[in-house]
Amino acid sequence: MPELPEVENTRLGLLSLINKTVQHVHVQQPRLRWPVPDDLDRLKGQRLIALERRAKYILAHFEGPNTSLLLHLGMSGRLNLHSRQHAHLKHDHVWLDFNAEPLQLRYHDPRRFGSIQWLNKPKSQQLLASLGVEPLTDAFNAPEFLEKIARKQVAIKIALMDQRIVVGVGNIYAAEALFLSGIHPARPAHHITLPEAEKLVMEVKRLLCRSIELGGSTLRDYSHGQGQSGQFQQTFAVYGRAGKPCVQCKTLLENLVIGQRASVFCPTCQPD
Repeated sequence: MPELPEVENTRLGLLSLINKTVQHVHVQQPRLRWPVPDDLDRLKGQRLIALERRAKYILAHFEGPNTSLLLHLGMSGRLNLHSRQHAHLKHDHVWLDFNAEPLQLRYHDPRRFGSIQWLNKPKSQQLLASLGVEPLTDAFNAPEFLEKIARKQVAIKIALMDQRIVVGVGNIYAAEALFLSGIHPARPAHHITLPEAEKLVMEVKRLLCRSIELGGSTLRDYSHGQGQSGQFQQTFAVYGRAGKPCVQCKTLLENLVIGQRASVFCPTCQPD
């Protein structure tokens, strides 16, 4: 699933659409996670004025009233720009033509777990209302993070991935940040100390910034708006490396299943 850096790079890759006007709307397959709005053609004649990111959502704001979209990539979704002459692929479900070349925006999603919804609708507002703080803002800091997890007996990795606490920290970045912080992923969240929280917050911010700089992580389906793959996966220290030597101490990395997710860690650098 695309995580925060991948979603942010998708947003950055689409900035050339700003101030462009929608000329045509085509919905090839409306059955995504939730049905594509049947009045999506209200975007025709509307100028795109802003693209924002909130957690793993992209908010596309058009100039008309109530024409902002909430976009989610799901497990395998991509938003890419193509020339109108570029052949459509099997899983291109929705596309918008803008008043310039090569600006045909296509939503491609083999698994169809993503969504395209009007931002002003109750479902969209409900999805946004439950979200925690953004990790790359000052609102994500050690004292407040520690306060939120102080009474949580779940594993710290589960708490770190809880989107109600802090958004956009998925399995990859949680595993990497915990390794760099020397914290065992199964440690109860309420056992984390302030110095450990300070280190963990710092590593989360650093990793996310570095991943955005490298275009995110491409493991299966992800590419950003210009169709290019990310490179952050080349820097993984633990994610996907179970059974391989630790990059710091050469101990063989081990794997636990925490919250139904694989959690690779170093038993020496991340003692229980």
